Amino acid sequence: MQPGTSATENDLRHLLNEWDPIGVADDVQDEYDCMLAPLLQRLRGRADQTEIGDFLRHELEEHFCLDPLASQPEAMAARVIAWWTAAGRADAPGNM
Repeated sequence: MQPGTSATENDLRHLLNEWDPIGVADDVQDEYDCMLAPLLQRLRGRADQTEIGDFLRHELEEHFCLDPLASQPEAMAARVIAWWTAAGRADAPGNM
């Protein structure tokens, strides 16, 4: 965990590190932190699975220079949405 970050950010970091599309999360815990704020902003704005998947695909292609098909961004988007919903964050105050 990174000091000074919220539990929500830490939970999302954990999900991204489990996904680990470039295979470095065992050595570099903050590799995907560049996606935390944009993902949380989209989730708080009630982005759907397609929007999250599009964002992840774009990041894989443009930021990490990867072929997104191998990393299945749509499956990860479903997982992110499920996590957000299960944690009750989708209906939390300030997330409308």
